[in-house]
Order: sequence, then structure tokens, then C-alpha cells
Amino acid sequence: MDRSPLDADLLARNAAELGFFSAVEVVESTGSTNADLVARAADPQADRLVLIAESQERGRGRHDRQWVGPPRAQIAMSVLVRVRGIDPATLGWLPLLTGVAVVDAVRSTTGAKAVLKWPNDVLIEGRKLAGILAEIAAAGTDPAVVVGVGLNVSLTEAELPVPHATSLVLSGVANPDRNALVSAILREFAGRFADWEAAGWDTAELSAAYRDRCSTLGTEVRAELPGGEVLTGIATGIDPHGRLLVGDRAVSAGDVTHLRADY
Repeated sequence: MDRSPLDADLLARNAAELGFFSAVEVVESTGSTNADLVARAADPQADRLVLIAESQERGRGRHDRQWVGPPRAQIAMSVLVRVRGIDPATLGWLPLLTGVAVVDAVRSTTGAKAVLKWPNDVLIEGRKLAGILAEIAAAGTDPAVVVGVGLNVSLTEAELPVPHATSLVLSGVANPDRNALVSAILREFAGRFADWEAAGWDTAELSAAYRDRCSTLGTEVRAELPGGEVLTGIATGIDPHGRLLVGDRAVSAGDVTHLRADY
């Protein structure tokens, strides 16, 4: 199996053409790209940085779950952005925006029928291809947020972190190009973020794009909420803060399971 290294120079050139990112860095290994950029957010000048690792030793997902993978078999990437003048209640849309960007990049680059599962898991045929984790690195009027993406590219069945995961190769994509995927994700993210910022952080357009790609809506779900409560019902929509509506209840956190798969 071809697990070639990323072309750091090519990625930097492609990102520079977008006029959005200040730097794209590729490292062979690190503990966590998110943790690295959270630390660098202490520098008030740090903004629009991209860090990619060929392997992570302490990658983290939602609820601080750990994930690792073979070197060069995934895309492990984090982006640091400062979201100036935003209502803090709207910040929850940033990881959802990233999910839209990843779905569109996967579709355009590979042709795979990727969709979103609320809040920001990327699925192919019901199996998890990618996850997204956002962390506030610096609060205030111009918060700094680090958004991490972990996308399975060439993992085999034996290398999957959990049985319900998948990879592009397992989904039938022959020889997926990680350089093309990274460049596409950055292009989609930059475009979505710039449009959102230009709209004064209004979520109308972003919300419509998210709903169009979200397989959770209209599906019967089971939500395990903080504190142990379990809520079951039809996912009817996304509220203005990016929360999932189950019946008339807004769910902002917790594990959501699709009980009836409509993909």
C-alpha cells in the first residue's frame, strides 16, 4: 500500500494561493496537533495557522477520547483561527462549518458520498470516516479557536480504531491523494470562514449548507446526555446555536446514535 509522505512545499504553495492562511506546517510526529496549536495561541499574533502531523501519539476526539493510527494513513490536521467580534453563543458553528468543509472536500476529491452526522462526524454509508474537535484556546472578544480534523485515508479493517469506523480505501476509493485532500479541505474551510465573517457571523447560509449535508435530520435518534439522561426521538432541525433539535428539545452535547439509517 502506498503511504507516501505529504508534500509540505506543495501544501504551503496551495494554501498561499488562497490568501487566507498565514502558515502550513507538516511534522512527522507529535502528541496532538490540537494541543500544540492551543499552546501557540498564547501568542496574540498567532492566527490562521495550520499544523499537520504524519502521526499522532495522543490524538484526542470528543469527550477526550484517544485515537491513534499508523503513520501516513490518516490526515491529522489542526487550524488555529481568531474569530473577531463574534457572539460567543455562535462559536458552536465553527466545528459545524469545518464539517461542511470536510464533506465537500471528500466529495469533490474522491467522489465518495460523504455526509454529516450531528454535530460534526463525517460518515460514509453509516460508518465514521472523520471526526472534528474544536477547542477555545483563548477567550475574550476575539477568541482563538483550534479546530482539529482526523480523517481516515488508507486504514485497513485491522487498523481501524473502532469497528464502526471506515477509511477512504475501505469505502472503495482507489489510491486517495492526501495532498489533494488536505488542499481541498483548506480551500473549503477558507472559503466558508471568509463568507461567514463577511456576513457578520450570520449563520443563515452556513445553516442551510449544514442541513443539506446532515444525515441526522429526519432520523430517529438516541441521545445520551450529560448526567445520564437518555432522549429518544426524531431529529427535527438545528437551532440558531447549532444545537440538534430532538422533538422540541435542544441537545448541545452528548452521544447521538442514529436508530434508523437513512443515508
